Amino acid sequence: MKKSRIPALRAIAAAALAVAAPAHAAVERIEITERAPFAPGVKFGEAGEYEKLRGIAHFALNPKATPNLPIVDLKRAPRDKRGMVRFSSEFVLLRPVHGRSTTLVYDVNNRGGIAMLGQINGKSPKNNDPTTAEDAGDGFLMRHGFSMLFSAWTWDVAPQPAGARPLVFKPPVAKGVRGMVANEFIVNAAAEVATYAGMRGLTYEPATADDPHAVLTERASQGGERKVLPRARWHFVAPEQAGGPGRIKLERGFQPGAIYEVRYEAKDPRVSGAGLAGIRDLLAYFRDNPVEDAMPPKNVLVFGISQSARVIGRMLHDGLNVDEQGRLAFDGAFLQVPGAGGSAGFNSRFVQPTRHPSMLEEHDYPADAFPFTSLPSRDPLTGRSASTLDKAKDKRGRLPKIVIANTSTEFWNRGASLLTTAPDGSGDVGPAANVRVYGFMGAQHYVGRSRTRAPFTACVSTSNHYLPMRALMLALDAWTSKGTLPPASAYPRVEDGTLVTVEAYRKAFPAVPGIAPPAQNLRQPRLDFGARFPLQGIADIVPPQQKVPYETRVPAPDADGNDRGGVRLVEMQAPLGTHTGWNLRAPETGFAGFTSRFDGSFVPFARTEAERKAGNDPRPSLEARYANREAFLAATRAAAERQLAARLLLQEDVERIIAERAGLYDRIMARDPAEQGCNYLFAAP
Repeated sequence: MKKSRIPALRAIAAAALAVAAPAHAAVERIEITERAPFAPGVKFGEAGEYEKLRGIAHFALNPKATPNLPIVDLKRAPRDKRGMVRFSSEFVLLRPVHGRSTTLVYDVNNRGGIAMLGQINGKSPKNNDPTTAEDAGDGFLMRHGFSMLFSAWTWDVAPQPAGARPLVFKPPVAKGVRGMVANEFIVNAAAEVATYAGMRGLTYEPATADDPHAVLTERASQGGERKVLPRARWHFVAPEQAGGPGRIKLERGFQPGAIYEVRYEAKDPRVSGAGLAGIRDLLAYFRDNPVEDAMPPKNVLVFGISQSARVIGRMLHDGLNVDEQGRLAFDGAFLQVPGAGGSAGFNSRFVQPTRHPSMLEEHDYPADAFPFTSLPSRDPLTGRSASTLDKAKDKRGRLPKIVIANTSTEFWNRGASLLTTAPDGSGDVGPAANVRVYGFMGAQHYVGRSRTRAPFTACVSTSNHYLPMRALMLALDAWTSKGTLPPASAYPRVEDGTLVTVEAYRKAFPAVPGIAPPAQNLRQPRLDFGARFPLQGIADIVPPQQKVPYETRVPAPDADGNDRGGVRLVEMQAPLGTHTGWNLRAPETGFAGFTSRFDGSFVPFARTEAERKAGNDPRPSLEARYANREAFLAATRAAAERQLAARLLLQEDVERIIAERAGLYDRIMARDPAEQGCNYLFAAP
């Protein structure tokens, strides 16, 4: 990689540069350890050339400061002579070389990996280290002049292949603290040894090696009775690779169709909330201070996908978006596919940020809890009224501007309807004036990429919701920097019949060949960890007691089985088939009838009326819908123009979505309907 042409003495100094922050700031100094051109020789439109800076931010948190009081166990962390809790975080900054970047956008990494570039620019950087023009994808964020900041915030990231550079946080540790932890896991095929950590993550290991008092249970379902497996039948074994999660070896092995849970005493919890404060304070630092000859940005945004979006939700819930000086750390936030928002995860004792519930798994894990809505709503069970933004105002009473976008999959698997309904699902609760909510109908958690049905029953949905995300990113920037209002919220609602019960969905869903709707979506668990958990984040009941769950709803289907309401993507307006937010697990996994965590389904329409009738398909064929290929392309272009007018698609992406749809049309028309593979969904590489 080509290095920047810095004189030798300056290069040495830059590698150990300590930039002091104001005395009251939580970031005391930063070190720049690397400064080099990004994508050398490439100019990104008017923004020009970019450079990459790597560094380390050094933090000192006052555990007595009011803004830091929500951080669980911060007072139990080691302190220096001044009473400060110290830690550090690696960061990466991409920015234009010449001129001032008016907007800095912070990407909350997902399990250590840079996420924003993959979905917005269309390319995830190799080895999590953006360096080349290829790593820039189509250069969207660069062409629009954004500076991009990434840093470490979570500790529970499993080891990655050699050469990868995940951003992994080393938080303060509350030494000497002990408590019970529970780890739930399943297997998709029979296995003698299984890992009990969360997805691509780590967990707390037993305080006592191969803890003889640990308990392993199995049950057939979330509500089923736990059966204790004899301790003599199993034991803990070493990680598969150094630093990885521990494993369990079970005599006669683990079997699909069972939910396993291991409980034991752990020690020395990480102060995970310090990672959230680290995001807050790093953004406050870059907002206020010039870094390596560049002036501070005028506008600061934060962006998160899935787990990372839920991190932002928890920051807002706890007021950790407001810095120690009482100012907003960021002007705007984009929460992409956060489900119900993440208001109960990431900041409690022995928390494991990697874990989260789905329809099948981990209903005992704290991820989401009342309140869910940005305007106050009332929980009829407790009588409490609250909103997610009650603690998010700065000292001047200001709130950040917020964009929240979910796909159809989050309504089935992550309780997304709770963002805009009462906790009992009885009616709508509109978003606050500073919030926009969007539902990308017919899309799944990420744009589908699996070429096989297994371990599910249908091919995945390839609806491209990344394109409206690009439009909304620019809209958020304009909203926060210029006051230009973004597109109106668009999500399914109870009052107009586009948000319904699963029972109503199943009755309305057509008899699409080869698929049938699930019997249930995720009814968000209401968990009781004991009296100390709501305010102190300390669980005294492990596993928790499950109370009456929150009621969740799903988008209503139309006559084709495509979701109504919300943002009707181009794929829904000129459809080639049925796109759903759910995909059922295959029977061989042991959990037939349950849904994939992240994947939806796609079933194309029959090509001709003769094929439709032969297959007993109630949906009109492509032949009946579009006279020919040109007619389909005309319908697609009209849909794209409507999205453009609604400011949910950019002009630069109109031809792209038309080309994508034309390619799929051609592949469907060339496909043998008897072929059960999913390769036809994807263009040849």
